[in-house]
Amino acid sequence: MTDETHDPAETPADAPKREVQTLYVAEAEDGIRLDRWFRRRWPHLSNIQVQKMARSGQIRVDGARIKPEGRLTAGAAVRVPPIPDDTSRQAGDAHTLSDQDIRFAKSLVIYEDDMVIALNKPHGLAVQGGTKTSRHIDRLLGAWGEGMDRPRLVHRLDRDTSGVLLLGKGPEAAKRLAGAFARRQAKKTYWAIVIGNPKPAAGQIDMPLKKTGINDFEMMRPAERKDPRAEPAETAFATISRAAHRAAWMALRPFTGRTHQLRAHMAAIGHPILGDPKYGDEASKELSGPLKMQLHARRIELDHPAGGKLIVEAPLSPEMKAGFAHFGFSADEADSDPFEGVKRQR
Repeated sequence: MTDETHDPAETPADAPKREVQTLYVAEAEDGIRLDRWFRRRWPHLSNIQVQKMARSGQIRVDGARIKPEGRLTAGAAVRVPPIPDDTSRQAGDAHTLSDQDIRFAKSLVIYEDDMVIALNKPHGLAVQGGTKTSRHIDRLLGAWGEGMDRPRLVHRLDRDTSGVLLLGKGPEAAKRLAGAFARRQAKKTYWAIVIGNPKPAAGQIDMPLKKTGINDFEMMRPAERKDPRAEPAETAFATISRAAHRAAWMALRPFTGRTHQLRAHMAAIGHPILGDPKYGDEASKELSGPLKMQLHARRIELDHPAGGKLIVEAPLSPEMKAGFAHFGFSADEADSDPFEGVKRQR
């Protein structure tokens, strides 16, 4: 998502060296306002600053001008001019990584080649920063260098979801990977432990969702199809194993990329994901006990930017291992792709 190129004309001679960037809109950000998209990434920016950059043409989307209140679509390329520094921080704090940070970032790598890096994102680590988040994956990407050497995010995971997170090396790789996600060509398999046993044991959820609340209180709720705020959302599910009637280990495949889609869909059919502090009910919270959120991005399959197929699997996180141990599940019980041959209903 951070496809960076340098444009000398955008940088005054007496200013610190900065770069124009081309960032790709994540699938979970489809429909977000431009000004909000900027504020998510650079919380220190004021609305006036974002408006000025948009109205002066410094910000462009797919090469065209856009108003601050304009909506973005998944996969769109956003031209980002040099962003002013956050003066509330000491110089260098926002970009300088310690040796410990660099070692930690590199320790997350589960696959790497000339065009792609795959990380096993830990539970509790945000992908991007916010007003209260200074340590996140996007910042840690400086471990590979800055400018053209810096990997680019091409999709996102929730803070409390662990598992496969793909990065593109260089503008072209990032563009191709982001395009695959935007066109729904990436086959994503998540593992989750939910309360109870869904019936039927396998099927598809076709349930539009809409956002309610703001910031940390934002949630996705089921919506009527005619609701102007409704966003189409489709998820395939399959039961892999059961712990009597208490809990089930599920494979989930999102065909769309709505915010919190899997969490909201499982809660809506009466089987919240265990350890989910936002979508869980009283019964699931009691069953969860000390367990953290039991949702893991297990596998991604998509076209490799250089040709052929890219398939990456992420080992279970410590939090998911705790859930498996508690309910007696074993990772070797699952097929590599429980959704082989399954397609969207629409």
